[in-house]
Amino acid sequence: MDTFEAIQKRVSIRKYQGKPVPRELIEKIVDSGRRAPTARLVEPWDFIVIQNKETMLKLSKITPNGGFVKDAPCCIAVICQDTKYYLEDGCGATENILLSCADLGLGSCWIAGDKKDYAREIVEMLKCPEGSKLVSLISIGWPAEEKKQFRNRQLKDVIHWEEF
Repeated sequence: MDTFEAIQKRVSIRKYQGKPVPRELIEKIVDSGRRAPTARLVEPWDFIVIQNKETMLKLSKITPNGGFVKDAPCCIAVICQDTKYYLEDGCGATENILLSCADLGLGSCWIAGDKKDYAREIVEMLKCPEGSKLVSLISIGWPAEEKKQFRNRQLKDVIHWEEF
């Protein structure tokens, strides 16, 4: 799959088959996250791969819109050090992970983030170093639903040439 096809196929998947995601695919996905653009070459990120069902259940209860996390075989927490551009860097890493999942035929969904009131609780639960920031939780698994990407605004509605 090429980059443009992965972008066009990427959708938020919240229903997963029960089968596990092989370790080599998870490592490939995380490797794509660590290759994201980073301001000043700081690379403030760490990636926590979560597969323990008890932990996944706790995450599903903490995140009001992430109840489906408990049914995913894998979740990746993107954690960043509190640097000047941690949010931009962590979001770039998150998008690389989402696109890599689409490329590999896996479903994924971006859940949570730094601005959520439960972010600190998740950082503590995952035993992250002091000052760490949760940028995203990403559920990952083999999709048990088919969805097509939908956007309200078309290219002609958002593209401007030279000025707004």
